[in-house]
Amino acid sequence: MTQLINDTGFVPEDWTHGFCAQGAANDCLALDLPSDADPAAIDLAEGLQMIRIDFPSSADGRGFTIARALRLRGFTGRLRAHGAVIADQYAMARRAGFDEVEVTDEIAARQPADQWLARANWQENDYQSRLRG
Repeated sequence: MTQLINDTGFVPEDWTHGFCAQGAANDCLALDLPSDADPAAIDLAEGLQMIRIDFPSSADGRGFTIARALRLRGFTGRLRAHGAVIADQYAMARRAGFDEVEVTDEIAARQPADQWLARANWQENDYQSRLRG
């Protein structure tokens, strides 16, 4: 099982349409991307509502780069980080463009909701704005 996390903490799964692999038919509502996907090669079809990007390890930051590139290309649907993301990375995930994080029950048990919520104010903790101000 998995646990879904957003800025309000642990939330129930609300996506019921499943995920397609990259290169699937044009009628796919949600893509499941590996961490080595080329963001420039992803078809951002009009009906695409969600992209889930795999994080095979908490030390693997390629998913952050993919998310940022997809947002810069104009993707406005839901972006979900999936896999070995830890609470300390939540603010970075949100800044990169992710809307939510999906982790295993084991990660959620080791890092309860309060640890994720401590990073939910990710917009207030921007060192660049403090340097400019």
